[in-house]
Amino acid sequence: MSAVRHILGDPVTRHMRPDPTRVRADLTVAEALDYIRDHEVGSRVVYFYVVDADDKLVGVIPTRRLLRARTTAPVTDVMIAPVIAVPDTATVLDACEFFTLHKLLAFPVVDAAGRLVGLVDVTLYTDELTDLEQRQEADDLFQLVGVHLTEAEQRRAVLAARKRFPWLLCNVAGGMIAAVIADAYEDVATLALVTPFIALVTGMAEGVAIQSVSLALQTMHGRRPTWRALGGTVSREVVVGLLLGAACGLIVGLVALAWKGSARAGLSLCVGIAGGVAASAAVGIALPFLLRMARRDPQVASGPIALAAADMVTLLLYFNLGRWLLG
Repeated sequence: MSAVRHILGDPVTRHMRPDPTRVRADLTVAEALDYIRDHEVGSRVVYFYVVDADDKLVGVIPTRRLLRARTTAPVTDVMIAPVIAVPDTATVLDACEFFTLHKLLAFPVVDAAGRLVGLVDVTLYTDELTDLEQRQEADDLFQLVGVHLTEAEQRRAVLAARKRFPWLLCNVAGGMIAAVIADAYEDVATLALVTPFIALVTGMAEGVAIQSVSLALQTMHGRRPTWRALGGTVSREVVVGLLLGAACGLIVGLVALAWKGSARAGLSLCVGIAGGVAASAAVGIALPFLLRMARRDPQVASGPIALAAADMVTLLLYFNLGRWLLG
């Protein structure tokens, strides 16, 4: 079973092929073909990379294009330039995004001076991506609560506990902050019209937050997050959250009205749930994007942080509405 999390963070130079097929820029097509026949070119050749006298990458020639070119043509007339190249400082995750964005079968790897140092072939990632796809559904369930599947499978209890403990601290911190908020709004939190519904309000917000995190993780597979994409995604999710929250809040508000006989309690619940669900949806959908932009692992961190944030935002909104309408 592949250690997907570890491999995606590896330097791409650790997994590149060191034998890209070079062709000198000062050759003709005939001379390039003669050179290729006389030298070892590797087992999988998709592109021929054109380099100058300093081994700097100046162009690329697809195999079919080289074979169909006039033999008297200079290589520089046949090659494609500029070349999309992966920097040697990239990670495997960065390289995977190149394949997704540019739809090519291989990419050259270059150093800071533009010299050709290696090649990443799409087949290098086939096994890892297939393994990741097969395990994704089960793995996501663990990731949403801050645990990687491989970590949950650890036989050593101490090691497994150490891996999972930091993310439980996030939940502890969120719970403590929620307790501080409840204490600060003691005049509202202890009201008979408010107390019975606190767990319901926070539970709905947490449920929507996890749904949004899961949606964001699925949406981000194979895509590079951008501010433009984040803005559009958050806007749509806020609207969805408002619709879900308004529908659920109306039901709960009507139940509260019938149960407690208080229209203000019903209104407080309706608005509180609608606002809390919308805010939680926005937080849940945005967190994975923001963490990915900050080059942090969104798979594990998003769930615990989203749950804690959902509780805090929802309680603040619900208690403030309760103080305004019921105080």
